[in-house]
Amino acid sequence: MLPLRRLPPLSFPLPRGPTPRRLFATAASASTAASPLPWPGLHAWRRAPPSDLRTWGPHGPCASPDAADESGSEEASAGSSLAEMGALVLSTADPLSKARLTHAAFSRLVAGLPVGMAEAPDHPARPDKPIVVTQKEITTHKQMGVPLNAYMLHMLAHVELNAIDLAWDTVVRFSPLRDTLGDGFFVDFARVADDESRHFRWYSQRLAELGFSYGDMPVHNLLWRECAKSSNDVSARLAVIPLVQVPDHYLFLL
Repeated sequence: MLPLRRLPPLSFPLPRGPTPRRLFATAASASTAASPLPWPGLHAWRRAPPSDLRTWGPHGPCASPDAADESGSEEASAGSSLAEMGALVLSTADPLSKARLTHAAFSRLVAGLPVGMAEAPDHPARPDKPIVVTQKEITTHKQMGVPLNAYMLHMLAHVELNAIDLAWDTVVRFSPLRDTLGDGFFVDFARVADDESRHFRWYSQRLAELGFSYGDMPVHNLLWRECAKSSNDVSARLAVIPLVQVPDHYLFLL
């Protein structure tokens, strides 16, 4: 065994290095930390009237020729509350009709339609096309033999259609919690649905200009499956869908 060597004595004072950083803030420092600022445009968005700029013209969004038809149909005036109108949207299979009813419902809400209460269907009605496949079965535009711009627009249209249904499902499914959540919660989601319906119309219009329509390419149903998991928990719905799933779908397109 080797003999132990005595270490030289330490010299004082020891040299000082940089002050170590605290891994955790104290209660006092945490209380003085700046809170996240809300979106600066939130109040303007909430005050904005329903937008009839639902067609994409040569210079950007413009009023639709059939704008009056979107709020004047018999179906558009069928529900006696926002929740009932939302249930009607969810039960409508045709995507463009779903978008029209969404705009009519939000327009009626702004005009004084009460939030009310209704029962949400288990899943939204959808047309026979597009074919729904697993996420791994989604092929590239080259494998489908379609232009990249049409491929991307179709995917975006599918995201927007899901967003319409997700917003309305949140309104209808959690309408029994109106006294707890407040009317503003449901008004915000109805406005989101209206925004998404406008986006869906824009994508559908451009697809038609390229010789395609929504339903021409297969899609997956991942977003709605995640939505179903949060059907009994409004907190989970707010965390999983708007903050995680929808941004993830847009990133999937990049």
